[in-house]
Amino acid sequence: MEFDVLIVGGGPAGLAAAIRAKQVAAEAGEELNVCVVEKGAEIGAHILSGNVFETKALSELIPDWKERGAPLTTPVTSDSFYWLPNGQHAVPAPGFLVHLAPELRQEGNYVISLGQLCQWLAEQAEELGVEIYAGFAADVPVYDAEGALAGVQLRDVGIARDGKAKDSFEAGMQLLGKQTILAEGCRGSLSEQLMTHFNLREGVAPQHYGLGVKEVWEIKPENHVAGTVVHTVGWPLDIMSYGGSFIYHMEPNLVHIGLVVGLDYSNPYLSPYQEFQRFKQHPRVKALLEGGTCISYGARCLNEGGLQAIPKLTFPGGMMAGCSAGFLNVPKIKGSHLAMKTGMLAGAAAAQALLDTPQTGIEVSKYEDDVKSSWVWKELDTVRNFKPAWHAGMFPGLGYGAATLMLSRGKEPWTFRWSKKDSEYTKPAASCKKIDYPKPDGVYSFDLLENLARSGVNHEHDQPAHLKVKEEKKDVPLEVSLSQFDGPEGRFCPAKVYEFVADENAGDGSMRLQINAQNCVHCKCCSIKTPQEYINWTVPEGGGGPQYPAM
Repeated sequence: MEFDVLIVGGGPAGLAAAIRAKQVAAEAGEELNVCVVEKGAEIGAHILSGNVFETKALSELIPDWKERGAPLTTPVTSDSFYWLPNGQHAVPAPGFLVHLAPELRQEGNYVISLGQLCQWLAEQAEELGVEIYAGFAADVPVYDAEGALAGVQLRDVGIARDGKAKDSFEAGMQLLGKQTILAEGCRGSLSEQLMTHFNLREGVAPQHYGLGVKEVWEIKPENHVAGTVVHTVGWPLDIMSYGGSFIYHMEPNLVHIGLVVGLDYSNPYLSPYQEFQRFKQHPRVKALLEGGTCISYGARCLNEGGLQAIPKLTFPGGMMAGCSAGFLNVPKIKGSHLAMKTGMLAGAAAAQALLDTPQTGIEVSKYEDDVKSSWVWKELDTVRNFKPAWHAGMFPGLGYGAATLMLSRGKEPWTFRWSKKDSEYTKPAASCKKIDYPKPDGVYSFDLLENLARSGVNHEHDQPAHLKVKEEKKDVPLEVSLSQFDGPEGRFCPAKVYEFVADENAGDGSMRLQINAQNCVHCKCCSIKTPQEYINWTVPEGGGGPQYPAM
């Protein structure tokens, strides 16, 4: 199937790109056929975010979004910030300090489900004539004879675990586009392939990531105040580990609660999931959740590298937008508005280029120029040194962050850079202390597999595992990860995908790595934090993965 503009990913960036491309064509009195392909079973199925939403980009894209019924119904009414020195106390930040830092202000924002917003955006796109194909996983790039990106090959379906075709076999189609926009979200598998193929990361710092673990609770009405926003730093994390919690009250009586942990943490015994379960034992949090019910669970990685880690955005035949390229404002803990704006710029640049020169394989360098002259680039430039300062620890990081957010506003004449990937910050197990996590109580904290059921995760079991040990690193799991780091993948994975178990076939007491790919919630953490990044995350059959109802 051939299209003018092909977009991979049905999140905020991809849908904004599709809508804007159609708008540009309509403004010129022309027609472009635009397609969005999404691996989730439906739009929104794989979308997970905090989410306190900033409407700036949405208002530019669809100025009458209120009249059109966008699902933004819970305006922020109050926001506060706490330092937790331990598991008993909470120290509030003075309100005037929060007011002095624009990145920490929440006036005019909304507590939303990003998945629900994406479903609404998909409706707006389809009204404009965008074709949306959910449940189809884009597997590998397709190149033309000159080496430009020509589109994507969808994953075959109906392949058994042993690699043989089943009765249900269907070969994956090729979706071709004169311009292809990658909008897969953080650590997209196609985006990673294309960044390597076109050497798009030359001269930029390695991307850094965080892992967000989240639950949605229905709580007692008397505990709920719609529009309340709370952030914390400190406990349960140590002072050298970057991270913090969020608690957002959404109508009617829902609380979105979670913990983000920077994946540059050093102790291999740290478990982001267990840290989050421990966080909920804080007296203030328990009081909020008392009598409530956890209704949903999920996890997703997010970009934390900022401006220094943004790759080259264009290449022959395509471009990258949103979290595929790493657009996220770390101190704001927001990326949806940046995803939408860069998606809009990509859609507009692709559409205009095709209206001017309707041919395949060209590189639309104007898109990167547009991004760098937009408010997106200015916003990220202002906060570019916030996250790197935390490598000195929480207190230096908070001190420097306060100075840059309130005083210098990013005008310091230096830019912090780094050369290490997140996996390279992990210290050997012998030099670290094991962490004794409390057993789940089944009321506020939960066993991981019990909670995993709340993600709705489901994959066709009889298919090859989409999580693959890289051939050139096949010895790393046992000889490096287990022997040197005591198997951290068994702790950082928020879906219990990875386990080291006795190798019954060996008969000598040796171990083997077991990959429970059917558990995978597509967070992408394993491709980032395993020693030497030994996991290659590829797409499973389309429609597989989590089914987030309102995350």
